[in-house]
Amino acid sequence: MTFTLIMIVCVAIVLGIAAMFGAAVSKGYDYKHTVDPLPEDAEKQHRDTDAK
Repeated sequence: MTFTLIMIVCVAIVLGIAAMFGAAVSKGYDYKHTVDPLPEDAEKQHRDTDAK
């Protein structure tokens, strides 16, 4: 009886952690990542606008 109860609690904990991990990964994939322009690109763009 005690072994069965401990196993049920352990399996519930593992499933809970797996669900939280899945939710965190899903939230990470939903995040819109942005990339900053390279410094040389920003410098070139600045020079191009000054030349106009």
